[in-house]
Amino acid sequence: MVVAAAAGVAAAVGFGGTDRGTAAAGSTPPSTATVTRQTLTDAQEVDGELGYGSTRTATARFGGTITRLPETGTVVKRGGRLYAVDDDPVLLLYGALPAYRVLEPGVRGADVAQFERNLRALGQDGFTVDDEYTGSTAEAVREWQEDLGLPETGRVEPGRVVYADEAVRVESHQVATGDLAQPGQAVLSYTGTSRLVTVELDVDDQRLAKKGGAVRVALPDGDPLAGRIESVQTVIETGSAGANGQSAEAETKIEVTVSVTDPAKLAGYDQASVEVTFTAAERPDVLTVPVAALLALAEGGYGVELVEGGRSRIVAVTTGLFAAGRVEVTGPEITEGLTVGVPA
Repeated sequence: MVVAAAAGVAAAVGFGGTDRGTAAAGSTPPSTATVTRQTLTDAQEVDGELGYGSTRTATARFGGTITRLPETGTVVKRGGRLYAVDDDPVLLLYGALPAYRVLEPGVRGADVAQFERNLRALGQDGFTVDDEYTGSTAEAVREWQEDLGLPETGRVEPGRVVYADEAVRVESHQVATGDLAQPGQAVLSYTGTSRLVTVELDVDDQRLAKKGGAVRVALPDGDPLAGRIESVQTVIETGSAGANGQSAEAETKIEVTVSVTDPAKLAGYDQASVEVTFTAAERPDVLTVPVAALLALAEGGYGVELVEGGRSRIVAVTTGLFAAGRVEVTGPEITEGLTVGVPA
């Protein structure tokens, strides 16, 4: 921010004589401004989209015919059916680690513990929840498979379950009932179930997005709501193909997810464009001048031109926060109400 703001200050000047605190500047400048005391806020308003947060895709791991798909908008909870292939269900479980291998007796690891926690939450017992898939785990799995109408193998293939952090909402379908599914094929997209605002920031604005930070969310026809930054992640947007067949360069963005403190006020909205105000920094009760009033000093640092009684002199200042075209300044001779020059 300092570098960006400093690019617009007047050309460097040097102090004359032995007094490095002031220097004669000749006649008064063409324009002036007043040193004001205020709360200086580095804030920015950005367009956002109200929805259900980031979208994820469930892909098939088994070949076969898609026989069941939930309607869009359906909420699927732990143990629920996301879809079915050859009339065998693919089930939702909770966890952060994706299913990546067959679970069977003798297998150890964090994925085993994650699966066993889900199995216990679904009402199965007779095994210990740990990182080892034992014969007791296999027996509990057979009972679970029997309840689901699946072959009672005691093994769990990676394509049988999909892990998500919590319950999901079906967003859209990429296939239709009756389509043939191939391994790796997208079947459906889903989101979380909470109403969230998603904002994309340029990398240069990353300072605005700090997890846990407070924001304001303005709905299309309502009062601003208090909000909180839930997550911040870097995403790479691949470029779309142009008319000549060449793809545009990939672009890096900062994706920010925001929740509101009073979700009840979102009733009646499904999806909507909103305005999100981010506050990167705030300085209460500080002295400020226009950024254009700063002078870059040859000795280093900045100064301002004080205008008093028809004459002017330059005094050094220490800068603080830059925001909204003004800058926080301090110095022994800087007080509220003084007049400073603004170079043409």
